[in-house]
Amino acid sequence: MKTAYLDCFSGLSGDMTLAALVDAGANRETIESELRKLSLGDFWMEWQSVMKTGVHALKLNVIDLHLQQQAEQAKVNPFRVLHSHPHEHRRYMEIVALIEAAGLSRRVTQRALAVFEQIGKAEAKIHNIPVDTVHFHEVGALDSIVDIVGVAIALEDLGIEQLYCGPVPTGNGYVRCDHGLYPVPAPATMEILKGIPLRASTIEKELTTPTGAGIAAALVTQFGPLPSMTVESIGYGAGTRNLPDQPNVLRVMIGTL
Repeated sequence: MKTAYLDCFSGLSGDMTLAALVDAGANRETIESELRKLSLGDFWMEWQSVMKTGVHALKLNVIDLHLQQQAEQAKVNPFRVLHSHPHEHRRYMEIVALIEAAGLSRRVTQRALAVFEQIGKAEAKIHNIPVDTVHFHEVGALDSIVDIVGVAIALEDLGIEQLYCGPVPTGNGYVRCDHGLYPVPAPATMEILKGIPLRASTIEKELTTPTGAGIAAALVTQFGPLPSMTVESIGYGAGTRNLPDQPNVLRVMIGTL
């Protein structure tokens, strides 16, 4: 059975997962073509070859072309505008409707909706509101939607039937969210990770994001060490951190049990 193992020794996020799956062999053109079916406006997926503490990895940046145009007109660094622009807020039910109307395959739709359901239920519990009324902040942004739906497309492109994952490191310290400063893991991330084995870490950074936690909670079949499998391909997806003693990458191993 075709299996993927997420070796998340240095964290887990949506962009890291998608980049690692592409680095392991998922067809980038197919992913980008399928994502164009979503009504998300004009965006660009930038794939960069980077080095992370001596490890070669693939880095994904999702760029809103409207914001990039604003930056060019203002004659400032595009990345300054892109990263300082407030996250777009989308309701959970708006994202569900967006995915259901896209005409994606049944399996891709189911997987993507399952991830957003995990995140939506966690946000609903944290804020004590019905899930139908949840407004996503960071997770409702363009890049997060592309990451999550892109992962579902990549898994189907690779023919993955089972997804395994190692213990998830959350990191330590504090992270600034849309509502303010929170301890790591942030409340929604911790809620999503209930029942999932975690790995201790002394790194004072957020290593696992809500999107990464949602992917793990919704799509992973089993958590633990690498199963007995024949590895056929390996991919490395780069995160945004530059850690002093380890590469901020997610390693994905594709093979058969």
